[in-house]
Amino acid sequence: MSSTTRRRSAWVAAATVGVSSFLAVAGITPAIAAAGAGQPATVTVPAASPVRAAVDGEYAQRFLAQYDKIKDPANGYFSAQGIPYHAVETLMVEAPDYGHETTSEAYSYWLWLEALYGQVTQDWAPLNHAWDTMEKYMIPQSVDQPTNSFYNPNSPATYAPEFNHPSSYPSQLNSGISGGTDPIGAELKATYGNADVYQMHWLADVDNIYGFGATPGAGCTLGPTATGTSFINTFQRGPQESVWETVPQPSCEEFKYGGKNGYLDLFTKDASYAKQWKYTSASDADARAVEAVYWANQWATEQGKAADVAATVAKAAKMGDYLRYTLFDKYFKKIGCTSPTCAAGQGREAAHYLLSWYMAWGGATDTSSGWAWRIGSSHAHFGYQNPLAAWALSTDPKLTPKSPTAKADWAASMQRQLEFYTWLQASNGGIAGGATNSWDGAYAQPPAGTPTFYGMGYTEAPVYVDPPSNRWFGMQAWGVQRVAELYYASGNAQAKKILDKWVPWVVANISTDGASWKVPSELKWTGKPDTWNAAAPTGNPGLTVEVTSYGQDVGVAADTARALLFYAAKSGDTASRDKAKALLDAIWANNQDPLGVSAVETRGDYKRFDDTYVANGDGIYIPSGWTGTMPNGDVIKPGVSFLDIRSFYKKDPNWSKVQTFLDGGAEPQFRYHRFWAQTAVAGALADYARLFDDGTTTPDTTAPTVPTGLQAGVVTSTEATISWTASTDDTRVTGYDVYRGATKVGTATTTSFTDTGLTASTAYAYTVRAFDAAGNVSAPSAALTVTTKATPSDTTAPSVPAITSSSSTANSVTIGWSASTDNAGGSGLAGYDVYRGATRVAQTTALTFTDTGLTASTAYEYTVRARDVAGNVSAPSTAVSVTTKSDTTPDTTAPSVPAGLAAMTVTETSVALTWNASTDTGGSGLKGYDVYRGATRVGSTTTASYTDTGLTAATAYQYTVRATDNAGNVSAASAALSVTTKTPQTGGSCSVAYNASSWNSGFTASVRITNTGTTTINGWSLGFDLTAGQKVQQGWSATWTQSGSTVTATNAPWNGTLAPGQTVDVGFNGSHTGQNPNPASFTLNGASCT
Repeated sequence: MSSTTRRRSAWVAAATVGVSSFLAVAGITPAIAAAGAGQPATVTVPAASPVRAAVDGEYAQRFLAQYDKIKDPANGYFSAQGIPYHAVETLMVEAPDYGHETTSEAYSYWLWLEALYGQVTQDWAPLNHAWDTMEKYMIPQSVDQPTNSFYNPNSPATYAPEFNHPSSYPSQLNSGISGGTDPIGAELKATYGNADVYQMHWLADVDNIYGFGATPGAGCTLGPTATGTSFINTFQRGPQESVWETVPQPSCEEFKYGGKNGYLDLFTKDASYAKQWKYTSASDADARAVEAVYWANQWATEQGKAADVAATVAKAAKMGDYLRYTLFDKYFKKIGCTSPTCAAGQGREAAHYLLSWYMAWGGATDTSSGWAWRIGSSHAHFGYQNPLAAWALSTDPKLTPKSPTAKADWAASMQRQLEFYTWLQASNGGIAGGATNSWDGAYAQPPAGTPTFYGMGYTEAPVYVDPPSNRWFGMQAWGVQRVAELYYASGNAQAKKILDKWVPWVVANISTDGASWKVPSELKWTGKPDTWNAAAPTGNPGLTVEVTSYGQDVGVAADTARALLFYAAKSGDTASRDKAKALLDAIWANNQDPLGVSAVETRGDYKRFDDTYVANGDGIYIPSGWTGTMPNGDVIKPGVSFLDIRSFYKKDPNWSKVQTFLDGGAEPQFRYHRFWAQTAVAGALADYARLFDDGTTTPDTTAPTVPTGLQAGVVTSTEATISWTASTDDTRVTGYDVYRGATKVGTATTTSFTDTGLTASTAYAYTVRAFDAAGNVSAPSAALTVTTKATPSDTTAPSVPAITSSSSTANSVTIGWSASTDNAGGSGLAGYDVYRGATRVAQTTALTFTDTGLTASTAYEYTVRARDVAGNVSAPSTAVSVTTKSDTTPDTTAPSVPAGLAAMTVTETSVALTWNASTDTGGSGLKGYDVYRGATRVGSTTTASYTDTGLTAATAYQYTVRATDNAGNVSAASAALSVTTKTPQTGGSCSVAYNASSWNSGFTASVRITNTGTTTINGWSLGFDLTAGQKVQQGWSATWTQSGSTVTATNAPWNGTLAPGQTVDVGFNGSHTGQNPNPASFTLNGASCT
């Protein structure tokens, strides 16, 4: 996260807080200092396992380097109990209001980290340890939820309305408003033999800095002297309550702290209050935990080690069983409810089948007169959906929950989630906010014109509005990554359609320009989706998204890269693959530090530390007359600030930065190391290693061909349209930069561009350059001179065209229209503008147009306007609605023939092939490629690359490739490529491959060492000279030293053994002064290498 504060919200449970150990940051090295409560003496975080299988590939090595930084106890990511902190740093306010709190989000990312570690190393013990730690400290134990046996599924909870502003709280409990029945409570109890809920609580004060001492398993509120983690809550008062306006409280309420009723009467109004416990789960975190374990089981099974993770897989299935509570309305009312008195739901009538913001449960602490309650949630945000988890829980026998109805619930949820994404997808690709079954949190009637999804009202910023929940781009990365995983795992066609629209928008908005790399940060939405019609989705022509700011959020960048990589691996799209790789390379080259990766963050929002309440505005609202105290003695009363009830912040080693800002100084800057973000970076590196890095990846340094055939189209007194012949590239052309003289005036992804705002009767020279996803740019085209028309005297528009014909396929629409005429003596007809909804999709001089890349079974509306040379534009034609055909239309069209077949890397025994991706216009979609050596098919692949192995040295082979689609159609064979494997080399017992990527005054070098001898090397030292004054600044996977020009790299403890034929990848970042020649020779243990 950047300076934009993200948060969660719940009805009667949520969280934010803690630490009794402050992390002192001196430069960037952490040091732990005591700050109150005592801590367990033994650090139980397991160090990175030394038992690593032979790991090949530069990106796998990068993953292990990042993994080791996260798992190094000295770096401060884990507490003394082995619990992952939200961040290394303590002074941090976002969803957790303190860096050394933890969240269910952090635990779920930890499980992802260990799943990937198991895939790379075949060591599954760390994954099982992570789940066991989560189960011990983040899933409430039976003693922590002691009165669940009193829960009555026929009366789940007492109604209390939500309000839009904290000043309307406490909310009156109202037993007169009926809720529905809980359809899964009795089933879960019967299945597992008890009434406990197996979900994570979302927030914990890891070091008990608040002092509540709500310690798992040990007691309710043990106070400031309690050691270890403590369950806490925060958000409870509507969508306007930001983290800056929360009042922390314990998850177990015994009235020891706060006011006379503890903290309860800040949130709910009742005649009297009982001591009680209450927890909230965040659905995205529990679903992410299931998601991670699904992949762990797949990889462990491939390794023949399914038994190693079987117990954890069973626990994940159990978590998925209880996660179903988030698929139901808050008070189990029917979907489509628009009044508090609407009908209560029975059975699945209350199921919206979406992963909503939370579920919560609670009860009395007194077991002799107990009661208990449970609620779902009415609000769903697209960023919380996880169709991969839903698919796994409904199709994977190892993950299918035990309850009889769970499989059907998750199957329905997966389909509903994919519809939800489709409904919310803007016409230009982004995914909008969400929906609610309880307008204003009180089952109110939505405003007239509110679009609906199965009766739920569209909300642009669901759940919270300070800041708006749909603004942060990170939700795009999180939400769509799971769609990409589903597509990769299952080939789901609906998931692919969502991605086909989302990926190009994202790729176009990512820059990978060295240290200036950037990804979207904040978004602006215009319009609304259309009311959902499952039989004929509209594509939302009236809903668009705009990127309003960019930044260097390393976590968001990494999770975005993960989404692109899963998509690329299944679809064969090289542009998304290369963009993700370039983004990861930029982060690795420019953002590494001793603790992981980071970027400077400016926190202007920290001005809210000392803000006090403004009537009906911001600030902590405390009702008139209410007073209480925090465990440390901080007073809670009307007029307090965030800082007033968190005075511990003033002792933080970094507090002086904030105080200077509050006193009128500059906005403070920090380098934060959030656990989730560091893990996301590690995950993206592991994904690239697994999906694409065979150890021979060659950077794309070839520019596209120069655009040719520039010609003028429609030219008026103020506009000029030019077109050109498409360039080609060894991977794929991703766009064109258009120059007027020496000034770049625009970028196009097609082969035409309209330049506007020109001067009449003026000559302009245009050139075009092509670029690819790796950032390579062609030379400029030959210049085209265009002279604008004279200022016209013609002010009369042409006649209105009439659309006369229309036809469609599953993914295209063709329309035709009658010719317009211009007024007598006018400037003359120039052409036509074609609109899909409100978007101009073409300018043409023809009387027909074909719109491609559309969604099957979807209605689109078209109009046409005529324009003359003077620039006058007619009124639009009468609109015509055309619906694309369904995907059930038989596809008998083969994909295009693969072109550009080339050999990228050739060894004595292997050939690595690449080719340009084929296209499929028949409707079923491209499935993959069959690779032939001579007349023999040697393999199939879903990407536009393949490595043929087991070949004979110094032998000629001939290759062809055929493309296949999902309907079984096969293209003709590509042009044949002849390749001769290399002749065996004689010489030393080692070889070294050295590749350097340079920029400005820096470079990143990747070095691959191969044992070409016949005996194992036990311990190695690589030597070479940098002869142009280059300096090694930071290295990985080896110990790096430099004396003068001589560089030495000595093996790390885990990669010192090289069996015959085995390789190891190492690397370093360096600086240069303008020249950066490669080393001329290398030695290994003193012997020369080839």
